[in-house]
Amino acid sequence: MSMQHQKPPYAAIFWTVARNSLIREMTFRVNFIAHSIALMSWTGLQLVFYNIIFQFRDSIGKDTGWTRYPFFMFLGTVMVVNSLMQTFFMPNLREFSEMIRKGNLDFVLLKPIDTQFLVTFNRIDWSSMANFALGLGVIVYSMIQMHYMPTPLQFVLFPFYLLVGVSIYYSTVLLMSCSSVWMGRNQSLDQLWFYITTFSRYPMEIYQGSLGVPIRWIFTTVFPVLLVVNVPARVLAKPLDMDQLPLAGYAVLVAIAGLFLSRMLFKFSLNKYRSASS
Repeated sequence: MSMQHQKPPYAAIFWTVARNSLIREMTFRVNFIAHSIALMSWTGLQLVFYNIIFQFRDSIGKDTGWTRYPFFMFLGTVMVVNSLMQTFFMPNLREFSEMIRKGNLDFVLLKPIDTQFLVTFNRIDWSSMANFALGLGVIVYSMIQMHYMPTPLQFVLFPFYLLVGVSIYYSTVLLMSCSSVWMGRNQSLDQLWFYITTFSRYPMEIYQGSLGVPIRWIFTTVFPVLLVVNVPARVLAKPLDMDQLPLAGYAVLVAIAGLFLSRMLFKFSLNKYRSASS
């Protein structure tokens, strides 16, 4: 088989990127440690804040079932999902706009490998994994306090739906990033990311009443970010029952559709991209 028709070794390339990113971060160990501590400190303050709330309330939202430790399992899931996004995707999708503005995307397009793969995995921010470890710790601690042991099926479904949730986040951010091709520069990506994901940090049961119901509909259909954490957290924190199946199945369909649509828009935007040399 000729070299032109060989499939690029994506796994080896990803491993190389991961290794080089870690070496680069270990070159500046103090910065790596300081960033990790800053992230964990901010997350720790959120834990303190919710502990204060639970001194006065039995649950988050009226009759939602999210009492102290089930909610902390939910919060731990938020930390895990957000840390995966910040580690692997957000720095790179943020850089995509700068690639377009500075013309560096021209060099990426010339390489004999899928452009979306290169844009997505340009580098890895290993310091953001600090919150991943903290999130897992919060989940395990909450289980111990609840004297609760999920079933083997729940342990299998939890990481699966974590990947489903990350896929929904990734496709949402990629769709927003593609607008940089037409705008030239998209500095509002972080702000959009923060505002949209703010709603996904809480159980969907709290969105009730005349204001809550429309918000819940928008963020489960138009911008389905409420599915990102709610589904895996439910799978782990609550006993599996038939009531969870429709939401779980819907989340998988949304993830598949989101990845497909974001892929199509990314390719379309590249076709509309005007080279820096043109």
